[in-house]
Amino acid sequence: MKRFFWLLVISLLSFAFAALPMQNAETVRSQLLQAQLKLMTNSEEAQGLLETAKLAFADLGLQDETLAAQFNQAEHALNNGDAVAFASARATLWTSLLHASYEKVQSAIQNNDAETAKRWLSLREFRQATRFSRPNADATLAVKKFAEGSLSREETLAVVRADLLDTYQARLSEALSDVVAATKQNFAMRGAEASALAAGYFNILKSAYTEQRGEEATLQAEQAFTNLVATPNETTLGSVNTVLQGFRAAPLSEKETLRRAGQMLRFISLVEVEYSRGIRNGQVAVDLEIREAISFRDGAAAAFADLRASLEQLDATKTERVATIFANLEEQLTAASQKTSVASPAEVRAQTEELTTLLKEVMPEAWQKQDSSADFDVIQETLSQMENAVKEGQYELAASASLEAYAILESGPEARLVAFAPQFKPVIEGLFWYGQNENKGLAYLIEQRAPLADIQATRAALSAELVKAEKALSGSKAPGAITTNAAIIVFREGLEAVVILASLLASFKTAATLRYRRPMWIGAALALLASAVTWFVMQGALLAFARYGERVEAVVSIIAIAVLILITNWFFHDTYWTDWMASFHKKKGQLVKTGVGASIGLVTLGFTSIYREGFETVLFLQALVPESNNLTVLLGTAIGLGATALIGYVIFQVQTKLPYKKMFIVTAAMIGAVLLIMVGNTANVLQVVGWLPTHPLRFIELPYWTGLWFGLYATWEGLALQAVAAVFVLGSYFLAEYLKERSRQTKVAAVNHKAVSQN
Repeated sequence: MKRFFWLLVISLLSFAFAALPMQNAETVRSQLLQAQLKLMTNSEEAQGLLETAKLAFADLGLQDETLAAQFNQAEHALNNGDAVAFASARATLWTSLLHASYEKVQSAIQNNDAETAKRWLSLREFRQATRFSRPNADATLAVKKFAEGSLSREETLAVVRADLLDTYQARLSEALSDVVAATKQNFAMRGAEASALAAGYFNILKSAYTEQRGEEATLQAEQAFTNLVATPNETTLGSVNTVLQGFRAAPLSEKETLRRAGQMLRFISLVEVEYSRGIRNGQVAVDLEIREAISFRDGAAAAFADLRASLEQLDATKTERVATIFANLEEQLTAASQKTSVASPAEVRAQTEELTTLLKEVMPEAWQKQDSSADFDVIQETLSQMENAVKEGQYELAASASLEAYAILESGPEARLVAFAPQFKPVIEGLFWYGQNENKGLAYLIEQRAPLADIQATRAALSAELVKAEKALSGSKAPGAITTNAAIIVFREGLEAVVILASLLASFKTAATLRYRRPMWIGAALALLASAVTWFVMQGALLAFARYGERVEAVVSIIAIAVLILITNWFFHDTYWTDWMASFHKKKGQLVKTGVGASIGLVTLGFTSIYREGFETVLFLQALVPESNNLTVLLGTAIGLGATALIGYVIFQVQTKLPYKKMFIVTAAMIGAVLLIMVGNTANVLQVVGWLPTHPLRFIELPYWTGLWFGLYATWEGLALQAVAAVFVLGSYFLAEYLKERSRQTKVAAVNHKAVSQN
């Protein structure tokens, strides 16, 4: 009984393994490879390996005369000791197995046989993973959903075809590159194998080629590949490239097209930046910068390769020129890295500018809109450059790369993060800068020349957060979403400034204080003008501004707080209480004399209150324009400004209807609240850029919206500074009350003393 049980188990396991086509196919491939290695040294052993491959092929159950004929060709080459022919036959057999699997998967899906589709899908290849393209598992996921009943037959077929055709076209391109390398080095065996692989991959793509170009073009393409297999050289390779020009078996989806277009433009813009940093006086001064320039060129070229077919349909001449420039750049950058020839930064810049100009002339307008997914890809690649710099001990370059990555974030996706997923912003900023939580910020670690392992840990945490943020932003690019985004940004950023202005201006309603309105309005008007100028200056220089955005905000915020504290103190002790007491005692006389210092202070307060918000608002709105258009962003801006103005009007109206002392108390409370928020936000910015230490509260975790709207962040420094600001506001109030009471008592005592003297 026990023996029967184990025989049953073994039989079931054998059946299970036999049912996996990939295992048998891999046996065929490995045995043929071993046979090729033994071909010149032990023909008898090579023959035995070929027989084993035949048995494994028989287990696949494919009744295919073409495959059988290909085995015969391999055997004929082996018997003749022809290693080149055997290499070609081996490659042809492998791609034929892949083709058979592809057909089996499609047939199984069409017959609603998900299990058979799963088994045969195991026999496939993937795109080679690089920094710029990742292997897909779309077909596997689609078949799984198909088996579960959550994806229709038609949808499953579309996904499987797109995934596999895209994969095999990429493998075709790789095989053709191998043909080029083999012919240059006169490696006959390698050239034969690569040519046969290319022909085999094209055979998988042939049906798609026929659908797009027709039977006659397909016959010409087949002949070109036949010639290539027979004689791999520059002529036959050129013919193949000609028939493939503009062909893409599985067109990119609209989303992926936009992503690749965004990657291409971003990477191109960074090539010259990195190259210029690496060249000094006509010589390579920093090898790492040249390698980074090469990486960015390769990234742009990879994206261009995916888009080339579509671009050629739009303008073949300009697309060919783009390809030529990419090739020229590759030669120049390679020569610089090898120090055989060093092109000037001006030459490289001229080519990248021509590339950008040509691409923008050819690409549809929709492709040129900023794509956050592409930005995230470029950020990740730039962080990889940072990590490479640390590996080589180049901490200054690492700091520059980290700052570059942050600038791309701030000039691109951050605007949408602020509106749609603000919870990620403080976490990501902390990991970029001086965060002191479980993973310290990159800026802090690089500044301290921390070990590579520590920097890699923070980079891993940052990459994970960036992936989450990218996922959170997916699907939020509709015009309505962009308009809402812009409105929220303008409303939130303008609210603090409006509250300050409305509070202070509403208090200037007596004849004695009306003169204080003018310098405040002048400062506010100058800030609006400066914000408008910043908008125009930032166009075309957004990345450069983004690199210093946090620092500019920090400086302006410090000035705003300092002036607000001075003005608040001045109002408490001079303007409000002096005027109120004069009114209370019904005394006449000159109240508060306006000096030059007071006017300058009010102008400065009006300017900084507006511009500190205006600068960041412009930065965010500029980042939104490429994702939509000026009209959409301006509509959101108008809505935000309208809401902000309405709040200011309501505040002003409410205050003017209050009795003077109550109005003063409401105004003072609002100014105090704004001061606390401003102090909290400024402390956070100072911590982000490393100008203030960061010690998080271990026993409390505040939700992100408390920082977004109220400036409350769970750090000792931020809360302590807000406490100091609160003490100042309350202290000024009670001190003013004390001085008022003491003045009143002094005057009463004087009146009583005079009365007693007269009596």
